[in-house]
Amino acid sequence: MCNLYSETKSQDAMRHVFDDVVEEEEPFEDLTGNLPPMAGIWPDYLAPIFRHGGNGGWRLSMARWGLPTPPQFLTGKRTDPGVTNVRNLASPHWRRWLGVEHRCLVPFTSFAEPDTRQGPTKGKPVWFALGPDRPLAFFAGIRTGWTSVRKVKEGEVTVDAFGFLTCAPNREVEAIHPKAMPVILVRPEEWRAWLTAPIEQALHLQRPLPDGELDIVLEGVNEDPA
Repeated sequence: MCNLYSETKSQDAMRHVFDDVVEEEEPFEDLTGNLPPMAGIWPDYLAPIFRHGGNGGWRLSMARWGLPTPPQFLTGKRTDPGVTNVRNLASPHWRRWLGVEHRCLVPFTSFAEPDTRQGPTKGKPVWFALGPDRPLAFFAGIRTGWTSVRKVKEGEVTVDAFGFLTCAPNREVEAIHPKAMPVILVRPEEWRAWLTAPIEQALHLQRPLPDGELDIVLEGVNEDPA
């Protein structure tokens, strides 16, 4: 599963992409502040998400990567660092967050999967992108406000938490990591559908990116600054 990705495009680039999502009469606010390029985003890091905002508008804001863990997996544990990837959307634990108010888009430029091939590179990151120039795309995400202890030293905190959907891998990812890949949305109509469509329609988007649409752009390192 994907536990490392990058987002290195500027806020201005993201705003222009969102022009294809936000209709003219809908307000849009950017609450991310001065957002630097993020060459390596790990679980529990703060990262930008595009989500429903107030007054029927949209919001670009920061959230922590990792949704609340199902309670049965927390017995005897003092912390809940969160679940980064979600696949079984039939689970009651996840179904409560499938309404449009909880759906979000997670911008990225590349993502890494651990190499499962035998040899010296096994376990090291292999980075995928939509091309060598790393065009901006989105994971299909869900988000919620949540109060928990994510780290002992931090104590109880209330955060906006997010994770993104996974699915069966396409050809390129399967060769490296055969278990799963993130649900990637590349067209404005897909972005709008994930954010606004009834869940029965939106879940049709939980499918692999077509074969041939991803390139391996980097291997063996923990950041992709390109």
